[in-house]
Amino acid sequence: MSNGFLPISKEDMKEQGISQLDFVYVCGDAYVDHPSFGHAIISRVLQSHGYTVGIIAQPDWTKSESINILGEPRLGFLVSAGNMDSMVNHYSVSKKRRTTDAFTPGGVMGKRPDYATIVYCNLIRQTYKKKPIIIGGIEASLRRLAHYDYWSDKLKRSILLDSGADLISYGMGERSIVEIADALDSGLDIRDITFIDGTVYKTRNRDIIYDAIELPSYEDLKKDKLNYARSFYTQYCNTDPFSGKRLFETYDDKLFVVQNPPSKPLSQSEMDAVYALPYMRTYHPSYEEAGGVPAIEEVKFSLISNRGCFGGCSFCALTFHQGRIIQTRSHESILAEAGKMIWDPDFKGYIHDVGGPTANFRAPACDKQLTKGACPNKQCLFPKPCKNLKVDHSDYLSLLRKLRELPNVKKVFIRSGIRFDYLIYDEDPTFLRELCEHHVSGQLKVAPEHISDAVLQKLGKPEVAVYNRFVKAYKAMNEKLGKKQFLVPYLMSSHPGSTLKEAIELSEYLRDLGYMPEQVQDFYPTPSTISTCMYYTGVDPRNMQPVYVATNPHEKAMQRALIQYRNPKNYDLIYEALTKAGRTDLIGYDKKCLIRPRKGDGRVQNASRDAKEKQKKKTIRNVHKKRK
Repeated sequence: MSNGFLPISKEDMKEQGISQLDFVYVCGDAYVDHPSFGHAIISRVLQSHGYTVGIIAQPDWTKSESINILGEPRLGFLVSAGNMDSMVNHYSVSKKRRTTDAFTPGGVMGKRPDYATIVYCNLIRQTYKKKPIIIGGIEASLRRLAHYDYWSDKLKRSILLDSGADLISYGMGERSIVEIADALDSGLDIRDITFIDGTVYKTRNRDIIYDAIELPSYEDLKKDKLNYARSFYTQYCNTDPFSGKRLFETYDDKLFVVQNPPSKPLSQSEMDAVYALPYMRTYHPSYEEAGGVPAIEEVKFSLISNRGCFGGCSFCALTFHQGRIIQTRSHESILAEAGKMIWDPDFKGYIHDVGGPTANFRAPACDKQLTKGACPNKQCLFPKPCKNLKVDHSDYLSLLRKLRELPNVKKVFIRSGIRFDYLIYDEDPTFLRELCEHHVSGQLKVAPEHISDAVLQKLGKPEVAVYNRFVKAYKAMNEKLGKKQFLVPYLMSSHPGSTLKEAIELSEYLRDLGYMPEQVQDFYPTPSTISTCMYYTGVDPRNMQPVYVATNPHEKAMQRALIQYRNPKNYDLIYEALTKAGRTDLIGYDKKCLIRPRKGDGRVQNASRDAKEKQKKKTIRNVHKKRK
C-alpha cells in the first residue's frame, strides 16, 4: 500500500492508476518523504506540475534488474547519490570506512556504492541505452566540472562524462527540473536541451556554445595544478545567478562540457509553495521493520526558514550549491508547517531548530543582491564587513516569538549555525538577549574554526578579535540573565595555512580558556571548495600565493592531537609536535605547559627552563622599554 507516498513498486503504480511513470528517481538514500531530503522535494515539485514520479531507493547495484522494478519511464531517469556525497558518507577524513549510515534503514552501512551517481547511471545504461538520464544532488552538483577527488587523489573529469548521463541539474534544482521535464514532454531531444539555467550539458558541436568563458582544457589542468587554481577561481566568480557567465571545458579537442549560468533564486512565494507540497514528513512504512531511517530524527521537528549563505567560508561548498543570495520562507509558511508538527504524537514540546545553512540570515546581505547579485570577487563579511551589509535580526526575532507562542511548544532551539560575527555587528542587543534567554539549551555551538589570524584568513573567517568580542558579549548577557550557559566552539585542524606553529597557538588559546573539545574536525577536502583547491594546488586561488598544506597523515594527526592535548592517548604525538616545532617550553610542570616531561627527560626540562628564562628576560626588557 502506498499510503500517500510516491510509488516504489508496480503494485503502488497500479493502486494509483499509473500504467507508466513519467520519471523514475534512483536515489542513494532511503525514501524519506520530507522536505529536508532532495529526492522528496524534486519528486513532489514534478508531481505538482502534473508529472508522475516513482522512487527506486538504494537499488542493489550488482543486479541490473534492480533498476527495472518500475518499468521504463516515459521521459527519463533522475539520479542522485543522496543528501550527502557518497564518498563523504562512506569514509572519514582519514579514509577509514564509516560503520553507520544515517540515511539507510536501521543505520546499516553499505547499501549504496562508492561514487553512487556514476554507478547508478552505468547500471541504467546497461538496459536503457538511449533513455534520458538527468543527475542532480550534492554529489553531481559539486563534480559538475573537472574536480580534485580526495579519495583517489586525482583530478577527475566532469561527472557528466564518467556517468554517461545527459544533463546535470545543479544547485537546488526546482526551477531547472521543471523546465527539463517540460522540454522533454514537448518532444525535444535531450541532446537539444542546452538552454536551461542551472544545467550542465555535453556537446561535440563547438558552434552552439555562445557568450561563454573558456576554461583551461582538461589536458591543461592535468599538466599544471596552477591552471586548475585559475580555472577554479573563474568558476567561483561565476556562481551568482545574476552575474554568472556560461563556462565550458574541452576534453580531447572535440568534446565540450558546458555549464549554463545558475538558476535564479526562488522568490518567497515560490519557496512557500515548495514547502507546502503534500509531503508525508516521514520515511516510507516499508522501513519500519528495520527500525526506520535515523536521519529523520534530526529534522522531524526542525523547520527550514532559509537557503543560501553569504558567509563565504573557504571550506564550505554552499557557494557552489545553494549560492550566496538568501532565500526565505514567509512566517505564515513556517508557522503552517509548525502547526502540523506540534500535533504529532511524537512531539514532546521541543522545536529542535529554526534555520538553514546559517540560522540568523533572513535577508540578502544588501539591497543590491536582489537585482544585481552578490559581488563576484568580494565577500560580505570577510575580511571586514562590507559597508553595504545590512545587519538586522528583527524579522528572525519576530518569527521566533511567534513560534514560542504556539500551543504545545515548550522550547524553540536554534541548532543550525549562528554567524557570531554577524550577530556581534548588530548594535541592537535584543537578538543576543532573546537567544540566551529562550533558544539555548545550556550550550551554544558556534564555529570560529581556528584562532590564528593567518589560518582564519585562509578559512575566510573573521579575525579572532571578533570571536573574542562575541565570547565576552555572550558571557556578559548570560550573567545579566542569571543563566549558566556555555559556548561550544567548533574547531578545525590541518586547514591549509596551518603549520605546527598555528596548531600550537590554538592549543595555548584552549589552555588559557580551560577548555578541551570532545570532537575535532580535521580538514576534509571535499569537491568544489576554495580550501580543497588550496589543498590540491598549494596556492590560494584568490591571489595565487603559495599556501602551506599539511598533507602528511602523521603531521595531520599531530595537529589534531594538539587541540586535545589533555587526552593521555595523544601524549606521544604532542611531545613529538612540540619538540619538532621547537616549543619544548610547553613541556614541563608550569601551569602554562601543555604536557609534563617524560620521566628522566632532563634534556627537555633544561630546554624548558632555558626557554622560560629567555621569556623572562624578554619581558623585563619590554618593561624597561615602556618605562623609558
